[in-house]
Amino acid sequence: MTNFDFFRNKIAAAVREEKDLEKALTSNVDMVFLLHSSIMSAASCIKRIHEAGKKAFVHIDFAEGIGKDRAGLEYLKSIDVDGICTTRTNLVKMAKDLGLITVQRFFMIDSHSVGTSVESIKISRPDIVEIMPGIVTKKIREFSGLVNVPVITGGLVENEEEVRAALEAGATVVSTGECSLWKLRI
Repeated sequence: MTNFDFFRNKIAAAVREEKDLEKALTSNVDMVFLLHSSIMSAASCIKRIHEAGKKAFVHIDFAEGIGKDRAGLEYLKSIDVDGICTTRTNLVKMAKDLGLITVQRFFMIDSHSVGTSVESIKISRPDIVEIMPGIVTKKIREFSGLVNVPVITGGLVENEEEVRAALEAGATVVSTGECSLWKLRI
């Protein structure tokens, strides 16, 4: 299993709007996921995240004006992003070739999605996987036992009880957009 130094805090900030970035920067989180960034704002956001001593990840699938291709990944690397988040296997492989940390997202909607996700991981070999939604603890336990990479879970996590349940089920980190949870120390 990969051991990243930013897994100290078990909560990651999933920032959807610019107004929430400031809260993430002053919170206890070690990782900030920019879920809706753009070519115009990404560099300044990443700089601010680093100045706050945190790791910056861009969800490239949602990044406006940044190509979902090698050139887009090279641009993100040039502005010092630590890693990307994506659902796309081809982007994980390209990002890894560029030395970026890769988080591949999977949506667990039925038993078939578990099998196809495991096969995709074998092909793309991401550094970290994210299972969504994060409140599916039964699948977190099953999935984390099938893959040999850290598992971040996120989506629909709204309270401390759900965070604890996901961690107890085998998640390494819980990603949430609920600002009040970013202050937790678990």
